[in-house]
Amino acid sequence: MLFSTGPVWQHGALPRPSPGTGLKVHFIKQDGEKVTVEANDGESLLDVARANDLDVEGACEASLACSTCHLILDENSFNKLEEPSDEENDMLDLAYGLTDTSRLGCQVLMSKELDGLTAKIPSATRNMYVDGAKPKHH
Repeated sequence: MLFSTGPVWQHGALPRPSPGTGLKVHFIKQDGEKVTVEANDGESLLDVARANDLDVEGACEASLACSTCHLILDENSFNKLEEPSDEENDMLDLAYGLTDTSRLGCQVLMSKELDGLTAKIPSATRNMYVDGAKPKHH
């Protein structure tokens, strides 16, 4: 089984890029608000969202066992990525609001080619915490 985890999951958090030095990621929140943040090269979209307190769950801790980090990417960025693995596709099949440009945030690693990527956060997930708790980055 192949899956990716960003450097944050390799024991401890990455320092945030200095303003103006990181790769730009535009998140569109559930309410339609656009939030632009900066990412490190090699950092997963899930880790970027968590580091910026955006509502992306990642219940399985990036082990490719759920669909709670489902994001909808802009078509241009989506087309720059390699095809999702069979394991990612299996989890995407469980995602709420699946689209042609859906990916799991834990599997998309930022790179210079993806600078300026836009990711829409779906309005719901199928695996939200039962008690309503929200994940917090460390």
